[in-house]
Amino acid sequence: MSKILVIAEHDAGQLKGGSLSAAGFAQQLAAATGGSFEILVVGHAVDSVAAVVRTSGAAAVLAADSAALERPLADRYAKVVADVARARGATMVAGASSTFSKDVLPRAAALLDAAMVSEVVGVRVEGGEPEFRRVMFAGNVIATVRVDGPVRVATVRAAAFAAPAQAAECPVERVAVDEAALPSFLEFVDREAKAAGRPDATEARIVVSGGRALKNSEDFERLVGGLADALGAAVGSSRALVDAGITPNSLQVGQTGKIVAPDLYIALGISGAIQHMAGMKDTKVIVAVNKDAEAPIFEVADYGLVADVYEAVPKLIEKLKS
Repeated sequence: MSKILVIAEHDAGQLKGGSLSAAGFAQQLAAATGGSFEILVVGHAVDSVAAVVRTSGAAAVLAADSAALERPLADRYAKVVADVARARGATMVAGASSTFSKDVLPRAAALLDAAMVSEVVGVRVEGGEPEFRRVMFAGNVIATVRVDGPVRVATVRAAAFAAPAQAAECPVERVAVDEAALPSFLEFVDREAKAAGRPDATEARIVVSGGRALKNSEDFERLVGGLADALGAAVGSSRALVDAGITPNSLQVGQTGKIVAPDLYIALGISGAIQHMAGMKDTKVIVAVNKDAEAPIFEVADYGLVADVYEAVPKLIEKLKS
């Protein structure tokens, strides 16, 4: 019987959608083993986030609320996660596969002396033990693995697990935080956040991305940004534009960037390198615009247009606005 602790990721009082997918993973595994799952919310003034996840089917929502946890410093969060996991007798700790989880959960795994598996896209129980399907080698291999030990830690891809159906509200339990025992190896200096106005690519239903065909940041904003705004979409970028200084790293989609799985992904001037495909291959519908008819992106695209983005995209934006 498994007892799973799901880490809820949030920002500015808003729950990240990937956390509900992690709860879906936990619900699936708990159902297969006759176990249960709880959701841990770490931070300061987290009541609004705790209220959102009360209807996710969890046995309880645990709120570790402290002024010392206002900033998401990985060493402090990992200590809280490990302490709560021990106190609740968790056999598994899970979170969405995100920058946040990749920073916090390996540290928590080390504190728990637990084995860890990342990028999980499927789970089943064989012989009473969970087996995880995980992505490897830029999505070219799906490995089935088992991890040993009384406690396991996992990060799961949001696109692979549906959020749990609405359920009756569960109780919210306060978790005491010993502020004096929190580590202080890291110091918060500053935070750079993108300007509001467009959704985050990992949360959006539609993502418009630009590639090497865009010559400068002004063209990127006019074409990629313009089409995204016309569709109410998020904006993404290939690594080529990030390396060229045309777009910031925060927009990069791919193996070393964000992993997205929207309903619609529009690739403008993106050739389709394997590293980029690894970040968006779970998209439901892929549309590609590229003047190179032999571009690899057309091999995975549901709809393709062989055309120059500088000519095709302005016409598309004009049609959408009219």
